[in-house]
Amino acid sequence: MKIILKNSFLAFTLALTLFSGGAALAEPQINVSKQQAVKIAQQYYPGRVLAVKLEGNTYQVKTLNDRGEVRIIAVDAETGKILSEK
Repeated sequence: MKIILKNSFLAFTLALTLFSGGAALAEPQINVSKQQAVKIAQQYYPGRVLAVKLEGNTYQVKTLNDRGEVRIIAVDAETGKILSEK
């Protein structure tokens, strides 16, 4: 009986370790700071920054240009590349 409980405990511990390790791999890698994301966005789309937020692995940089147009520029938080602009 002790052997069965011991093996069950070891199996449970191993499974828990494997699953928790897998969750860590799924977390986004953030290599670009919020300030860097703003500078990258403003290089291509100059304007006053209205807001910046991180959603998953992407910064959403909201700007207002001289013509009164609001843009939302998506910057990859891992690579710093511009993903899209609306």
